[in-house]
This record gives sequence, C-alpha cells and structure tokens, in this order.
Amino acid sequence: MAELSGFMYPRTATGIGGILPGPPWHYSGEMLTVEFRTDPANVAELLPDGLELAAEDPGAVAIIWADWQSCSDNFDELLDPARSQYKEVFVVIRCSWRGETWSRAPYIWVDKDFAMARGHVQGYPKKMSEIWMTRPITHGKAGPRLEPGGRFGATLSTWGRRIADARFTITGTAETAGFVNGHPMLHSRQMPAIEMDGRDSLDELVTMRGFDVDVGPVYAGDAELDIFDNPTEELTRLAPIEIIGGFYRQVGNSMAGGTTVQAHPNPMAEAEAGE
Repeated sequence: MAELSGFMYPRTATGIGGILPGPPWHYSGEMLTVEFRTDPANVAELLPDGLELAAEDPGAVAIIWADWQSCSDNFDELLDPARSQYKEVFVVIRCSWRGETWSRAPYIWVDKDFAMARGHVQGYPKKMSEIWMTRPITHGKAGPRLEPGGRFGATLSTWGRRIADARFTITGTAETAGFVNGHPMLHSRQMPAIEMDGRDSLDELVTMRGFDVDVGPVYAGDAELDIFDNPTEELTRLAPIEIIGGFYRQVGNSMAGGTTVQAHPNPMAEAEAGE
C-alpha cells in the first residue's frame, strides 16, 4: 500500500493531485470595500451561540470585493495563472467574544475551487459564484485611475442570478479602509457527522492572523450598493441599509496556521469514549 500524502483531498502517493497545496499561502490583490449600517438585529441573527453584538455600532457591516493572486511557498502557481488568480466577495460583521471585538465573515463567495477549499480549512463558509470588478489602469482610457474621479463597478451572482452590485467613486484618500474589517477574524469550522443525525463531527471557533502585511494607500469615496432577492442567498435579510462609505486598496499578506480558540464537545466521540 502507498503512503498517501498531500495537504487536502484527494491525498495520493505524490500529493500532486490535491486540490490545494499546503501553507504558507501568499496573497496580493485589490480590495473594494463598501460599509453600511443595518438593524443590529439583522447582525445578531448571524451570530452563533456564545458570540454577542459588538458594543459600538453593532449594525455596521462591510461587503468586500477582492481580486487576488495567490500562491504557495514555491511560487509555482504564478507561472500557471489559472491556479493563482481568483476573485471573491465577503460580508464582514463584528462581534464580541470573551470581552474582545472580532470581525467575522458570515457569507463569502469565490470563483475558483482551490480558493473555496482553502476557505473551508480556514473557517470561511465559501460558496462558488461569478464575480467581476472594474480594474484600475495606468495607461489609456479603458478604466479608472486611482485618483479622485475614478469610478469602479463590481458585481456578484450565483446560479445565473444577481446577488449584489456596487459602484464606487474616489473622492480622496483616507488613513484606514473602514473599521468593520479591522479586527482579528473569528471563524467557525464545522462539518456534519456522517450519520447526518443533527450532530457535528467538527465544531470549533478558530482565528488566523496574517504576516508580511504590505498595503498601499487607501482611496476613499462615495459608494452605492444594491442587493437582490435570490432563491439561494439571504443577503437581503440585511436590508434596509444605510451606506457609510467606500474604500479601495491594494494589499498583500501571507498566512499559515491558525489557532483553535474553542472546540465544542463531539457527542459521538464522547459516547465512544464512554463505552
């Protein structure tokens, strides 16, 4: 029998066929953030037991479009761009846990399978989708400049139906790209038990922090956001919304392992241990 290797499924004799190479992972990209306010009750219904609303501005939410290029530590993916380039959209809320304020992504969509698999390892509830963003340019007329007056659009859809549209116009610069996505991330890693009887074989809270962070200037401006009824999505449960503002930034960072901050008991494992 072969000794199977690889970071994720499928594990094989060589590990080459795995959907995702092992960490560390390096990211470079562009992020378009739209912050808005909703009724805090709409945020509260996205928090699992044990997490509470943030003390300040509890109804604040961010939706972020990102165009990424990522790779593992051998950088091979950069010479095979189909394996390195992807886009994603994620909704960020804030919460309070054990006296600290955390950011959390209750919804997130991506357009590549390796990005979805990596998100599931990290605790992001990623789903497949179609995502488009206006690209900034430095030459010619077919795009906006990263300067006042630059106009950007972004779309998100799934199963052929639109979920959200955003529009952003740069008016100047800012010190930070908003405040909602400005805390350590607190995620849930969950997997239903194979018996499918309502129990989870994996249920834990985890956090991850980046390193080698490298960020560009923040461009701030006016933002518009439309969210649409969709038979497989729940984003409109955040409506009605009040726009706070928009931000655009080029960013880079790296990530490796994280920390399990709370592991919930596994009833199946406990039952087996008691036999």
